[in-house]
Amino acid sequence: MLRASHTEGQMPDRRLGRILIVDDEQAQMQALCATLRDNGYDTVGVCTGAMALDVLQRDRFDLMLADLMMPGMDGIALLHDALRLDPDLVGVIMTGEGTIATAVEAMKVGAIDYILKPFRLSVILPVLSRALIVRHLRMENAKLALSVRARTEELEKANRDLEAFSDSVSHDLRAPLTIITGYTDILLHSYGSGLPADAREALGMVEKGTQRMVRLIDDLLRLSRLGRQALSKTPVNVADLVHETLEDLRRAHGGGNVDIRIGELPECVGDPALLRQVFVNLLSNAFKFSRIREKPVIEIDGRLEEDERIYCIRDNGAGFDMRFAKELFGAFKRLHSDAQFEGTGVGLSIVHRIIERHGGRIWAEAALDQGATFYFSLPE
Repeated sequence: MLRASHTEGQMPDRRLGRILIVDDEQAQMQALCATLRDNGYDTVGVCTGAMALDVLQRDRFDLMLADLMMPGMDGIALLHDALRLDPDLVGVIMTGEGTIATAVEAMKVGAIDYILKPFRLSVILPVLSRALIVRHLRMENAKLALSVRARTEELEKANRDLEAFSDSVSHDLRAPLTIITGYTDILLHSYGSGLPADAREALGMVEKGTQRMVRLIDDLLRLSRLGRQALSKTPVNVADLVHETLEDLRRAHGGGNVDIRIGELPECVGDPALLRQVFVNLLSNAFKFSRIREKPVIEIDGRLEEDERIYCIRDNGAGFDMRFAKELFGAFKRLHSDAQFEGTGVGLSIVHRIIERHGGRIWAEAALDQGATFYFSLPE
């Protein structure tokens, strides 16, 4: 066995890679070791497949350059066993012109390339360089895959912890609110007639505050779960979805005097439950902000445009200043005070998150005191 070594007293130079050369013709193996060593590689040479496997059990190499036709164990069998010992090893087969088809078979087993005999250095060096690049990419990909798996496991654990935390917070926050609401209700209904007017008013404000807090908790939990909830996409009849949503909102908001105009609403593909939430939130806002009008008007329509479906909900309500449009979809961002319009400032954040998860986009156009139009798109 011939092993590369450095002159005593000199520091070893930076090698391009470690190569195990396997060839039953010893003179040829030694010449190849010396030539490649002179070209920057660290080389080890052996004459049989059994010797190669013995070396691989004790040492690591970047590349194995093996003769295809050898007595006892040919290059294909050697490569098969070598990859079992070291899956990161890359193999290159040496063969005569008459056995190219067999060399191709060796590549199917795991060889990166093959080199024809008699050798030419101008051919060998590019093949070795490509093979080592492939090895480097394989190892980097393996590291990346390992990192991704580890990160995925961390995220899954974080999501489970967040889910448990959300449930705990929901319970812990609701418990005192339930107590406050209960005692407030007792005071108002059992002792309200004996309380001064300002005391009854204060208790009414407490009751409204606790109800708003409950709504805020519900909205926050819904927002936090959106990122973890799996999408269940199916064909959605948007027209039916809008009509059902409007019926529910009319009962909740009254809205008997609202002029609702429904245009074409093309079907789409999405998560029906989440898209229902989109229409609930946007239409609720339209009802809320248009109630200041003597004749409130809400328009809902849609259209097909290139590779997406675009839907819009328009009202003639309070509108807003477009200078603040970018703040609309952030959590707790409100452009109107509680004294003007109730709300938690989370509804549009939920809509934005849902549309984003569907691969769509959402935007708005408005003018102060001249109504607002919200658009959202869904991909084909």
